[in-house]
Amino acid sequence: MEVPCVRVERERGEETRQRLADDGLLAAEFEIEVEDGYLYLPVTDDEAVPEDMAIVSRAVGDRETPDTPADLLGFEPTYERLGDIVILDEDDPDTAREIADAVMVSDIPVETVVNRASKVKGELRVRDWEVLVGESTETVHREYGCEYLLDVAEVYFSPRLATERHRVAEQVDSGERAFDMFAGVGPFVVPFAKRDAEVVGVDLNERAVEYLHENARRNDVEERVTATQGDVRDVAGDYADWADRAVMNLPHSADEFLDAAVELAGDDCVLHYYDIQHEDDPFGPGEAAIRAAAEPEYEVEVETRHVVRSYAPHELNVCLDVRLSR
Repeated sequence: MEVPCVRVERERGEETRQRLADDGLLAAEFEIEVEDGYLYLPVTDDEAVPEDMAIVSRAVGDRETPDTPADLLGFEPTYERLGDIVILDEDDPDTAREIADAVMVSDIPVETVVNRASKVKGELRVRDWEVLVGESTETVHREYGCEYLLDVAEVYFSPRLATERHRVAEQVDSGERAFDMFAGVGPFVVPFAKRDAEVVGVDLNERAVEYLHENARRNDVEERVTATQGDVRDVAGDYADWADRAVMNLPHSADEFLDAAVELAGDDCVLHYYDIQHEDDPFGPGEAAIRAAAEPEYEVEVETRHVVRSYAPHELNVCLDVRLSR
């Protein structure tokens, strides 16, 4: 029978499948079809599919519903997938162990199950993990045609921000000079470079910078990427007046680095400033901080006020896309 399907290039198939599954939109009762380099992913509600996905109508076969952790547990567990690692956030160790066992028995392709043992902490923004199944905390994560080697025990990485990273990357033009001030393993740097930008990524975490080098190589963009370990405030002087675009994805303390961002900015620079604020005024504090740092040297124009996600009760993770014009 014909059903609505998301049509996606094969190399973006897994990340798209995961996004649809996370949103409860993947129609598991139908087969996923492959033809001429494209995957056709049946969906339950074509009107709820994100706008960046292409919908077509296609005849697909029925399939047996696979065993999911929920089938085995009798309740819907909460977890994230990062490559072949499943990430839990359970306070009760018995519940965590029960979910881990169900994940391994299910049809999910997974090698390792970990449970969060701490919040993100320290300057390097890493967590402690309890490894419930498996040995390695290193994996390869794929999103929007890019792949990233990383170790969750040594670097910070959030798969939940894939859509936001793609939103920003789509704004990048060929020939731009872009600077990621808190680059991690490269989830902004790599897609920027794939769009033929010259990109500099800086991070305090030495292991993250090592992975950034490797991920630039894996994605064939190493010639357009410079990766530097250190505090961006110490590096900014080497790139004064250089950037056409700068990313500040350090939402709890990005305001402390605005002077460095202004130093990096060229005559016309788009700044992607991430913040976490109360829902009553999620954008005001960030905009005020940017104006205080950039004016009167720059004219400040807020092009986009964007809610990325809910962060905590009454708190929002937001992004301000701001153009600085000297």
